[in-house]
This record gives sequence, C-alpha cells and structure tokens, in this order.
Amino acid sequence: MATIWVDADACPTVVRDILFKASERTQTPLVLVANHALPHPKSPLIRMRQVPGGFDVADDEIVSLVEAGDLVITGDLPLASEVLEKGAFAMSSRGDAHTPDNIRARLNMRDFMETMRSSGVHTGGPNAFGQRERQAFANALDRWLAKSK
Repeated sequence: MATIWVDADACPTVVRDILFKASERTQTPLVLVANHALPHPKSPLIRMRQVPGGFDVADDEIVSLVEAGDLVITGDLPLASEVLEKGAFAMSSRGDAHTPDNIRARLNMRDFMETMRSSGVHTGGPNAFGQRERQAFANALDRWLAKSK
C-alpha cells in the first residue's frame, strides 16, 4: 500500500487537515516529517517522524524512506526531483503535480529566480493560500488516491 509523506515543516495547517481526513477515509498511511513535533490525530495510520534540525534533514529522511508509488507533499523542488527519481509521486500543497516531464523546467525557473533575487530584483512570492488553493489541493489529492487504489 502506498504511503503519503509530508514535508511538514512548511506545509499549511489546512493542507495537513485535508491529509488527515483523507488518510482516515481511504485507510492510507500518512507520515509527517519535520524538525519539530506537530499536532496530529491519534490514529494507527498517521505518524509523526521528528528529525533533528538542520539543512535538508527532513528532506533526506523522506528520500531515504520513500518507495516507488508513494506520494510526497512538498514545495521543495529538489526534494520533489529526488523522490521522482525513486518512482514516487510529488505534489505541492497547492495541488500542482511535480512530474518527470516538468521538474527540470521548474528547477531551472527556481534557480533563475534565485539569481534574480540575489542581484537585488524583487520577485514577490506566491499568492495567498485561500479557498481556491485549498480546493485545488483536495481535488488533486483525491485524483491521486483514486489512481493509487
């Protein structure tokens, strides 16, 4: 059975709540990985893996444990790229699927934007997380869950 892994340090609470409900509804194992304890329902399906603080420690933990067919929820593009190489699926907390077809272009854009920011250009950030983003995530998660069963 596939497991859902969550790069939970930066995952919005509303997304975690959607994941908790979906895990219980579909009986899908869910693992939160973060460098600090996060509240989660008491359930044999939902676990919290607390890792030490440090650069990419949670990412490295996910990469070491994820298996082909699992789903990783992350906004971290290098992590998404690594789990895709292992045959897992990756999705942002906004419901955007990271795929072998789009990950390289997204990494290139990320690097370009970082270069722009480091040269003093203000690039702004993502739009606020609202009802539209919440619904997009829930819909994308439901599609993945339906395919994975």
